[in-house]
Amino acid sequence: MNRSDTIAVELNGVEKTLAAESGEALVDVLRRNSHAVKVGCRNGDCGACTVLIDGTPIKSCLIPAQRVDGHQVVTLDGLSSEDELHPVQSSFLENNGFQCGFCLAGHVLCAVALLREKPNPTIAEVESSLAGNLCRCTGYEQIRTSVMRAAESMKHHCMSKHAAQYAPRENSTPLE
Repeated sequence: MNRSDTIAVELNGVEKTLAAESGEALVDVLRRNSHAVKVGCRNGDCGACTVLIDGTPIKSCLIPAQRVDGHQVVTLDGLSSEDELHPVQSSFLENNGFQCGFCLAGHVLCAVALLREKPNPTIAEVESSLAGNLCRCTGYEQIRTSVMRAAESMKHHCMSKHAAQYAPRENSTPLE
């Protein structure tokens, strides 16, 4: 490791201090610290490395780790609790919204962010929110279906814990 700094983040609901080289991509810091973030293209085209930063989907291969110091970071692993999947994860499972899993983080985390902002999205809004996430297996129909059915499911159940858990912090400084 070259010159090393540390960053303080709330990672999947837990305050953490992580070592990060100057200019090192967030995806590499997360992977080094045992978080199952995938590396795909390393240039922001595929969405495999997507995480939520203060509730916003961000491709972690494109952002230097130092920029998330003091922010909330949620990986795909951080959505579920020990005994319960997030409703979007459940919907993807129930509706065959993934096969190989390469695109899962990008699609699920973008859907979580969309449904937090727009609980009753149109198909066009779903498609727009998922743009920039490549899927090589499903042809996207099952992915759209998974998001729409998650929206329906979340309307019929009290999902306040899920909505509040990944909402942006009120006191956080926007990433610039």
